[in-house]
Amino acid sequence: MPIRFDAADAHWRAAPLAAFSADQKDWLTRGGSLTAHLRTLGHVVVRVTREAVDMPWPDECAALGLTPRERAWVREIVLEVDGVPFVAAHSVTPLVASHGIWQAMRRLRTRPLAELLYTDSGVARSALVSRRVSARHPLHALAARETHGHVPHGFVARRSVFERHGAPLLVTECMLPALWARLARDAQPALPAHSARERGPLGHTASRASHSSHQAVR
Repeated sequence: MPIRFDAADAHWRAAPLAAFSADQKDWLTRGGSLTAHLRTLGHVVVRVTREAVDMPWPDECAALGLTPRERAWVREIVLEVDGVPFVAAHSVTPLVASHGIWQAMRRLRTRPLAELLYTDSGVARSALVSRRVSARHPLHALAARETHGHVPHGFVARRSVFERHGAPLLVTECMLPALWARLARDAQPALPAHSARERGPLGHTASRASHSSHQAVR
């Protein structure tokens, strides 16, 4: 169904940046539930870090059709896979909608937002858009708290607007370094059990060359 809200702006683009890796381009553009995609990697737990009445971030107002000082209901969570933070998410809806059409968002507790978004045929979704997030964006600080001191210069994130009966809900998902590390690890071919004994004195050099060859992106 058509949706009148748009998550894109000058920084949030429909096409991922060319500099992104193949894994990043894949996960930034995957449709459906991100929680469901993460479940293919392991056991997923939703950890709620904040729920409050707050002001939307400056780049969220236009996507939600809000005035600059209009308040909203904000929910921030971390999606952990096997106990490791993989995604930091920030969801926001107009305050009036949080008491009406999107009131179930206030009662989710540790259940994923996907339970509201993908079980109702009356919910429409805008196109997914993405960007690189630097320290100048508030999402960077939100994600940095989950990296245990190893904070990258920039994160990659995506967002989209869900609309139900005319009310918008903006969901922003920031992928954490642990996700990319896990995907890179899974992509490495397993070495035969006897390889360590047969490599010989130059085995470490061959190993490095082999490792480099598997860094090609999609």
